Amino acid sequence: MKKLFQFGAIIALVVTVATGCSVVNKTAGVDRSRFVGTWTVNNVGYENLIGNAVTKVFDQAPPKDFVGSTWVLTNSGNGQYTLVNGTSQSIFWSYNNPGGGVTPAFQFKKIYQGDKAKNVDTGYSLIIGSNDGTTMVLKTPVSIGSSTGYVVYNFTKTK
Repeated sequence: MKKLFQFGAIIALVVTVATGCSVVNKTAGVDRSRFVGTWTVNNVGYENLIGNAVTKVFDQAPPKDFVGSTWVLTNSGNGQYTLVNGTSQSIFWSYNNPGGGVTPAFQFKKIYQGDKAKNVDTGYSLIIGSNDGTTMVLKTPVSIGSSTGYVVYNFTKTK
């Protein structure tokens, strides 16, 4: 009976440690569920960049054209963004948090009619500045010589 109790205690300890480690991997309390919903871009700013240095983002339009855009992100990874001028783009999105000191990223691929996300090799990766479930900051890195600047998107959740 004593060995059975010790074995049970060891199993309980292993489960507790494994569960504890998985919680630690959620950097700054951000997880995939915080991205799901409808978001609006309130502002596009710049870090270490001159505003007109970036002429096009996401191979789509100038950064300023994304102000007021609506992003719908579903739990399945499907999504869409719509610019104020009515231009819409279907996307497949993911949240990547590899841990080990690597910054978590919001990633998406553009999906065109007839495409399957698994067959699309190119996409975009944005650094997650913050996401508290109601506001979100995402940053697109831009190489400038030997340094990096960022186009910064400030979102507010509308639904």
